[in-house]
Order: sequence, then C-alpha cells, then structure tokens
Amino acid sequence: MHAQSPIPPAPARPISWRSLRLALLAAAALLLAACSHAPQRNPIAQWVPSDNHDARRPVLVVLHFTDQDSVQRSLDTLRTRNAGGRVSAHYLVGRDGDLYQLVSDERRAWHAGAGSWGTIGDVNSASIGIEIDNDGHSPFPPAQVQTLIALLEDLCTRWRIPRSAIIGHEDLAPTRKRDPGPLFPWKTLAEAGFGLWPAADAPPAPAGFDPWLAMRVLGYPIADRSAAVRAFRSRYRGDELTTFDAEDLRILHALTLYPEPAVLRPAAAEGDLP
Repeated sequence: MHAQSPIPPAPARPISWRSLRLALLAAAALLLAACSHAPQRNPIAQWVPSDNHDARRPVLVVLHFTDQDSVQRSLDTLRTRNAGGRVSAHYLVGRDGDLYQLVSDERRAWHAGAGSWGTIGDVNSASIGIEIDNDGHSPFPPAQVQTLIALLEDLCTRWRIPRSAIIGHEDLAPTRKRDPGPLFPWKTLAEAGFGLWPAADAPPAPAGFDPWLAMRVLGYPIADRSAAVRAFRSRYRGDELTTFDAEDLRILHALTLYPEPAVLRPAAAEGDLP
C-alpha cells in the first residue's frame, strides 16, 4: 500500500472585529461581576432598605431619638421624601429591642445635618447614624438599650470605630437638636464600654481650669456657649441648664485630664484602636 499524504490543516479563519469586541466585553463583564458585591447587610438586623443615602466611611457613631410615636411611622419617615427633605439612618432600634437596618454601613445616610464634632465638619460622611424609637419624653426600655449595646459592639468591632466615639445628635448640633435627650442612659453605655463617663472618684478641677478648652478637646462646637453647655449637661447631668457649675468642671477635667483621663474603663475589647 502506498502511504497516504498527510492532510493539510484547514486554513485559519480570520477573527472579525465584532467577535473580538464581544469576547472583550464578556471578559470585562466577568471581571466586574467578580469584583462587585451586594450592599453590606448586618445579619443581626431586619433589612428594610431606604434609598436616601450615598457613599461614605464611618469613624463615628451618632445616636438620635425618633421623636415619633411608633416604629412604623419612623420607618416611613426614614424611607421616603418628606416635607422637610429626605432623611435616613443606618439603623432603627425599636422599644421592644427589634433592630432594623435601612442603609448599608458603608453608605452615607442623611441623619446628622448641619453641625460638627471636633475636626469633623461633614458628620454624615464620617458616621453611622442610629435612630432610637423614643418620643423624647419617656425612659428607654432595658430591651432597647441592650440591643443598642449589642449593635455598638458589632459596629465598633467590624469597623474599628473607637469605642469612645459614640455621641448624640445634640452634641454635634447643640443649637438645633435635643436628642437623644437627658433621659438617655449614657452611663449604662459607658459601663458597657461605649462613650465617655467620668470616674466617680475623679478629683475636682484645679484652679485656673479652662472649661471651654476642655469642651473643644471633647469635640463640642462652642460658638453658642449656652447651647453647648445645655448639650453637655443633658448628657452628663441629665438636665438642660445652660451654665456650668463646679460639678461640670470636675466632669470636664476628668474627661480631658492629660495624659490619662479619669473615666470609666471597661476591659479592652477587640476593635479598640490603640
């Protein structure tokens, strides 16, 4: 038998520009799909999304009260356009302890408005906002406070927010806001490791102590001094008087004493910054 001649390979077909373009688009789509992710949701909260947000990076937590009579009304306000403009928050804590998340943590909710805290002028861009279901005149139930503490533990751990960086809306906007108000249990939060509270045995402020410098060190805006004092006393004294007394000076000295503030110090926990 005669050996068969090898079959020549089929001539290569030129690749059209259309085919190449489709292939590149498909590859790009796969790459984008691999890099993208769904909005972050907290598994310990019910997800009830609001459209009132944009991107940001949290380093601070701001606490509010809703000043409304039900969770449902608050959810409606935080998820829709209102007469005063669109507002939102990342979380809402019900009086019964139920927890709702409206905006992903990494997005910017519109909760703080005009105000400042220390060097932070755009508070919305730097904070996570937590609304607490309360009419502004009632105590905060234990179940609600415990849920809030659990949420703060989660947020400070995941985002490495300093545990001292927990403030009220009235702290950053003392001329406009009164929440979370004088009934809010700041000491209970401090005993759990969040926010600041003076040690009971902190000494009196020394002669010549400057309370306004201490207020600025803490972060309070002090352009309107009466409003700043009212916000401070709401948090640390449980009233809304507008002048300092000796106890206020003791507290301010304790909170800002250099180099070691005389504050409640729970055991260090994961998520604390050095």
